[in-house]
Amino acid sequence: MKKSELIEMLQDEFPEIDRKTIINIVNGTFEAMIEALSEGEKIEIRGLGTFKVKSRPAKIARNPKTGEKIKVPPKKVVHFKIGKVLKAKLNSKAGV
Repeated sequence: MKKSELIEMLQDEFPEIDRKTIINIVNGTFEAMIEALSEGEKIEIRGLGTFKVKSRPAKIARNPKTGEKIKVPPKKVVHFKIGKVLKAKLNSKAGV
């Protein structure tokens, strides 16, 4: 699902709210999530899952084309852990 599809879905669900307000709500939510993650906070959305920033250490890697060893600097990545409700819904539909 794209952000525009999410906005369309919310607009269909809540026709009394104008499109501009829905766009501001969606953008504000995403900005708040980005801000929290950039500050190292964990985001927990019940039923969906948890977003957490993890650090990866520096390492030596190999360029597969040339075989040359290169240094990969340390970096931070976002890790998502699925929630129980979402996991149950996904697994119940897989058996159908």
